[in-house]
Amino acid sequence: MPNNLSKDTKNYITPEGLERLQAEFTFLKRIERPKIVETVSWAASNGDRSENGDYIYGKQKLRQIDSRLRFLIKRMDNAEVVDPEKQKNHAQVFFGATVTYKNSKNIKYKVKIVGVDEARQEQNEISLISPVAQALMKAWDGEVVTMKTPNGDDKLEILKIEY
Repeated sequence: MPNNLSKDTKNYITPEGLERLQAEFTFLKRIERPKIVETVSWAASNGDRSENGDYIYGKQKLRQIDSRLRFLIKRMDNAEVVDPEKQKNHAQVFFGATVTYKNSKNIKYKVKIVGVDEARQEQNEISLISPVAQALMKAWDGEVVTMKTPNGDDKLEILKIEY
């Protein structure tokens, strides 16, 4: 997951997003890494490591897992958990809102604005730093906002805001 946050942008995350990061960390640390360590140990016991595919691949996989674990620790340590259900102003778009809107071509979309570490396109979750989220943030229910695109400006009409 790329980290495209600038230094002055807080790393907001929903409680569910933090749970997913914690679950991934636990899986990698308790299940995946020990399995790879076992494979590497077995492969190392077979002798010549220079041409031992299991050993070479296993060491590479361990480096990838360790790198991901370090990344997850850093992201969880810097996360600022925001519970969208505690949002009091339901008529305006803030972090964690699920927004239904239509663009200038009259195509409807429904997206949830989440943190950069938890956005999943297949779930219609978009990062708070995405162009769509940036255009929608702080807008009111019924408002028309402008989103800058490579092809020019697009008008987005907010149809519904949910938390």
